[in-house]
Order: sequence, then structure tokens, then C-alpha cells
Amino acid sequence: MLHKTPLERYQELVSIHTATLSKYNKRGIIFGWLRFITIISAFASLWWLWTNGFFAFIFLPIILLILFFYILSKDVNNKEAIKNLLRLVQINKTEIEVLHHRFTHLPDGSLYKPGLHEYANDLDIFGRASLFQYTNRTNSEQGNKLFSEWMLDPAPPTIILQRQEAVKELTQDVQWRQQLQSYGKETPVTISMQQKIESWLQQPTQFIYKKKWQLLRFILPGISFSFLLLHLTGIIPSPFFYALIFLQLIISLGISKMVMPAYLQLNKIASELASLSGSISWIEKKTFNSNLLKEIKNKYDTGETPSSAKITKLRKILDMLDIRLNPLVFIPLNTFFFWDLQQIFSLEKWKTTNKKSIDDWFTALAEMECLSSMATLSFNNPEWIFPGISTSEGIFSAEELGHPLIPKDKLINNSFSTEGLNQMNLITGSNMAGKSTFLRSIGVNIVLAMMGSPVCAKRLTVSPMKIMSSMRVSDNLEESTSTFYAELKKLKEIIDAVYENKKAFLLLDEILRGTNSADRHTGSKALIKQLIQHKAAGLIATHDLELAKLADEFPGSIHNYHFDVQVANDELYFDYKLKRGVCQSMNASILMKKIGIEL
Repeated sequence: MLHKTPLERYQELVSIHTATLSKYNKRGIIFGWLRFITIISAFASLWWLWTNGFFAFIFLPIILLILFFYILSKDVNNKEAIKNLLRLVQINKTEIEVLHHRFTHLPDGSLYKPGLHEYANDLDIFGRASLFQYTNRTNSEQGNKLFSEWMLDPAPPTIILQRQEAVKELTQDVQWRQQLQSYGKETPVTISMQQKIESWLQQPTQFIYKKKWQLLRFILPGISFSFLLLHLTGIIPSPFFYALIFLQLIISLGISKMVMPAYLQLNKIASELASLSGSISWIEKKTFNSNLLKEIKNKYDTGETPSSAKITKLRKILDMLDIRLNPLVFIPLNTFFFWDLQQIFSLEKWKTTNKKSIDDWFTALAEMECLSSMATLSFNNPEWIFPGISTSEGIFSAEELGHPLIPKDKLINNSFSTEGLNQMNLITGSNMAGKSTFLRSIGVNIVLAMMGSPVCAKRLTVSPMKIMSSMRVSDNLEESTSTFYAELKKLKEIIDAVYENKKAFLLLDEILRGTNSADRHTGSKALIKQLIQHKAAGLIATHDLELAKLADEFPGSIHNYHFDVQVANDELYFDYKLKRGVCQSMNASILMKKIGIEL
């Protein structure tokens, strides 16, 4: 049996979910009619029994009411299933769009773009049509933030290999990953919600450990019901009874005022708790094989009660406290049961039981969302591979390497290798021939490799290292910084890193472009020599063909490559293929002629 392509699989799932959705919609119509019939029948039977005095058959409307609430619960579940199916259909349609290279409507991660970073701006990590936008499928704010951190900071080799193993396991389990996404999309979990819970956990308990409140939670409701019983038996007259009950109401509202701070801290997070509980429950039910996935799941193994059930319990307590929003229900409950007092006991008991484990719940979900995102990337690109991680320094050896963000029908792959430190590779070539794109292809794939993700290549072996680039430099009016000075600042960071023997791979594009040609050549030549002397490794793209002569001076350390252009009838033809040696053809004069400059 032939394996389905990603597109075929997503189209199949859209069809399956759409068909199931139709069934659930029809079921919803049936439930609606059944609810209407049972509630009308219940009230009609009650009226008939009342008017005819057949109270012996009072069980009939009671049974109908029970049936009504049973159908109502089924209808609620059916509506939740419909919402879930709608999310799943949309998830698959989004992936179909991504396969057609339409992904710029997805979150672009601009919020996480650092002001200054070694490579984020040069490699289009964040923003429109960015790597983040193409690869990220996390829903929680914690997941989004963690995914951005993985992109900005290379992981240690052991972690990279663990993530690779986890991503490989998740790749083919499309429906499990999509259901995790669906729970996350229901009401995305926010950092604000986590902070609310953490802040509340730090507050001392006020009720649960105090003997006075332990007694009053039973004594006060007992007093209210005693008043009611004495009134019903005629012992307490109505005016006296109402005065006593009003006093109990005042006492209960005074207690509610003490409960309010905790309620306000956790207000309006119930829907996020439901989403969190659904996501965690889905993880708890899954059996994993890779060590990292097992470790994540174990963070939810906090005793006999599943973590998802604990979160559901907290949500239900908050729902109970929300009854205060309906005065017609809240006032009687608080007067006779001292409702808020009972709920604050439940809330503080929950706090004392789960105080230590809650941070792990959010962290584990974020990790799982990130791994699931990379698994989606792997599934969408079955031709991509997981790179080998070398124990040697300065290794980058790629076969058929491409840029992940270029549509597949336009992608030109190249093979390239550099091994060891003290190795600089000069890329010469004409304008628009592909030098900058090639440097970005290398950089973006190293970023993916250091995350534990698959890469856009037929084969790749890479050392654990961080990209340091100078490719897209601009001035800063706020800081009164010129383009040239901004580039110098970035080059200084690179030089400092090289001097400190940091594990970095350099990607430099047209260095010192902000000064005159003579100074530019002199400075570039000096910089390259300096980098060689301090065992740097990387690539430099340049139009300065004179720099290529450095390979004669440093034959074992400087290597020349180029992208060329073919000219026919004053038209330019690019093949975007990397070749050894120095470029012999340039296109600037032809381009200038095309815009009207008479040479």
C-alpha cells in the first residue's frame, strides 16, 4: 500500500471530519426537539396532575425532568464535539494552505523578535514570511515563547538528539497532534493566567487551618436550617424568622467579602483551565516511547489523581464561586449553605495539595506543543532529514541543501562542506545570483538543526554551534547610529566571540559596505586574516574579487566558491548553483543599462 502524501492525508481528514460534523449537526437538531418535547411534557403532566389531584403519579413529571436534564447534558457534549470538529477541519485546511506556501496569515512571532541578536534579523526568524510563522503550531503563550527561545538559543547536543527522537515519534501520529492543537485552540492558555495562579499560590491560607472557620462552616448553615425548620413547624413566627435569616445573610455576605480577594485573583480563567485540562488529559492518555516524551508525560504523574482531573477540580470550584453572578441563586445558597465559605475551603484545600506541581504543568505543555510543531514540519516535508550532530568543531557538511522558506517548485538546492576551525569560505558572484540566499539557507538550517528539528537537505552533518551573522545592517535614528557604525558594532561582537573561542559559525554578507571601496577592501582583507588567525569558521559573500586572492596566501584556510550568471542577448540567466573557484562574470553593468544609465 502506497503512503499518502501530506496533502492527500490532510484532504482525507477534512473529508472525514466534515462527514462526522454533518452527523453531529443532525444529532443536535434531534436533541433540540427532544429537549423541547420533554420539558413541555413535564410541565403539562405537572399541570394535569395538579388540576386533577392525581398526586400519586407525581413521579411522572419528575422522570420527565430527569430525562430533560439527561438530554441537555448529551446536547452540551454534542455541541462541544461540533466545536472540536470545526477546529480540526480548520487545522487541516491551514496545513493544506501551508503546503501551498500560503502561511503569512499565521502568527509571525514579532512579539518575540529581540532588538539585538546574533542572527534573528538577518535570517528572518520572526515577522512576515518568517521561519517562526512557517514552523510554529503552538497555541499557548508559554508554547509560543518557548518555541521562540528554541529558535534563538541552540540546545546542547544531548537535548538536540532527545528532541529529534521525540519529533520522529510524533511525526506520523497526525490525528493525535491535531487533537492536541484543537484543545489548545479552544481557549489558548496565557502567561497571564499562569501568573494569576502562581500569585494566588503564594498568598497564605486564611480559612482551612483555623479552628474557628472549621467549626463555623458547619455551625452557620446548621443555624440557618434550624431557623427554617422552626419556622415551618410554627415555633418561630414569620417576622422573627425573616429577621433572623436576614441576619444570617449579612453574616454570609461579610464572609464573602473576605473570600473576594482570592476570587478576584482567579477570576475569568475557568475557560483557560478547561483548555489546559483537555490538553493535559490528551497527553496523559498517550503512551510514548522516546525518553523526552516520557519525561514530559511524567511531569503530570503527580499521584493517584491525574493532573488533568486536578485542574478540572479547580475549574469546577471557580464555576461554583461564579454562582455569585446570579443573585437569585447565590443569595439563598449563601444564606443557608454559606456557599462562599464552603468554596473557599475547597479552594484552599486544592492550593495546599497542588502548590508544588503547577509550574511543571505549564512547562510540560509548552514543550509538548513545541515538539508537536516540529513534528508537523517533519510530516509536511517528508523529504527533509534529521541532521547528524558532530562531536568535532566547525563542521558543516550538506548535500542538496535548500532554504526552507522558498517554495519547493522554485527551490534550487546546493551541496557544500567545510570542516574544522580556521576555515573561511569566500563566495563571489554577480548581483542576484544567489549569494545571500545561500548564506541564509545555511543559517536557517543550522537554526533548525540546533532546535532538534528536521532540516531542508538530503544530508547534513553539523557541529553544535551558534550562528553569528552580519548581513542586513541598518541605521538607527533613535541612537544616532549610521549604517556603517551599526555594522562595525556587529563586527566587533563577532570578533569578540572569535577571540573568546565561542562555538560560532560566521555568515558575513558584503562586509564594510558603508565605506569607500579602498577602505572597504583594506578593512575586509584585514578582518579575514584576523578571523583566520583566531580559528574562525564560516562564509563571507563579497563582490570584491581581489579578496579571492587571499586563498593563495592561505591555501589551507581560505576557499573560493561562486555563483555565476549567463548572458545572452543582453538578458541574464541564473542557475543559482554553487561552484568552486572565483566568479568570472558580473552583471552590474547590464542591470544599470536596463534602467537607463548610459555606460
